[in-house]
Amino acid sequence: MAVLTEPPPPVPSEPVDPSVGGRRRVIAMSVWGVAFVVTWLAIGLPTDPAYAFLWIWAGTVAWNWGRPWRSHLSFARDWIPVVLLLAFYNLSRGFADNGRTPHAYELIVADRVMFGWATGGEVPTVWLQQHLYRPEVHWWDVLVSWVYFSHFVVTLAAAAVLWMRSRARWGAYMRRWGFLCAAGLVTYFVYPAAPPWWAAQNGLLTEVARISTRGWREFGMHGAGNLLNAGQIASNPVAAMPSLHTAWALFVVLFFLRSTRRRWWPLLLAYPLAMTFTLVYSGEHYVIDVLVGWAYVGMTFLVVGLAERAWRARRSRRAGAGDEAGGAAPVAPAAVVPSEPVGR
Repeated sequence: MAVLTEPPPPVPSEPVDPSVGGRRRVIAMSVWGVAFVVTWLAIGLPTDPAYAFLWIWAGTVAWNWGRPWRSHLSFARDWIPVVLLLAFYNLSRGFADNGRTPHAYELIVADRVMFGWATGGEVPTVWLQQHLYRPEVHWWDVLVSWVYFSHFVVTLAAAAVLWMRSRARWGAYMRRWGFLCAAGLVTYFVYPAAPPWWAAQNGLLTEVARISTRGWREFGMHGAGNLLNAGQIASNPVAAMPSLHTAWALFVVLFFLRSTRRRWWPLLLAYPLAMTFTLVYSGEHYVIDVLVGWAYVGMTFLVVGLAERAWRARRSRRAGAGDEAGGAAPVAPAAVVPSEPVGR
């Protein structure tokens, strides 16, 4: 049975300043944290890929303060293509419906068939809002807003940590994440689907409120979700199937699960479940969207894993063919020389 182990961190090619990890790092990270909070309260949370990238890059600079600037610039070199792909993804999914009427009725039927026996025939979104949604903001609304916002940060932050620890694992992570995003984007074009709040606005469901960002008001942070709310208004409402919010949450957890102690597994697995509750309760997704998103995660790990294995096998065959073409004479096995005289 193969055992997957994390490769050792690369040996630095240049001497690292002894101040790295010391007081200068604490000061730099403190400055970064204060600047992040002030900017967040002033103009909103960083949900745009380019904006989030700048904050993550600044965070890596602060963490590795004292290293040569070439090290910091290499982060931008590796990440700019990722940011461009994410920007393209956000723009292109806005044209997914191409003027067509989005699918909604069959999603409602699927949720009613799966959960109607427990919800009195209602879809889970309607049932949850009937039992939990009130005009005043409660603690669970605050938690929902934080979990919803984490979608825009956790996946990128995990990638940044991987980049600093092991560029090989970062590459494996990004290949899978890119495939998952591409699969979701193709599905948005092939099967444009609308969320519960859209169905309610168009008379297919009883009243559903879109409440994923209302928790900020509890702390008087009316401007905290400015960019998030603007992004929701500008986004295309037909990019609901599959739910990449829950797909990303499960993807990050599964990628790190085997390298994490089992006692932490319940805590890690609680994250995609919390994201599922958040999206269903807030009217952003049906449960069927979530289940399909999880299936896409499984497909991603399977397909990319098989592709990587086939690529390694192909490289091995080519290397073997190159050795044979070189005409190297076979070397006879060397005799085993004992380290100690035999027969004493």
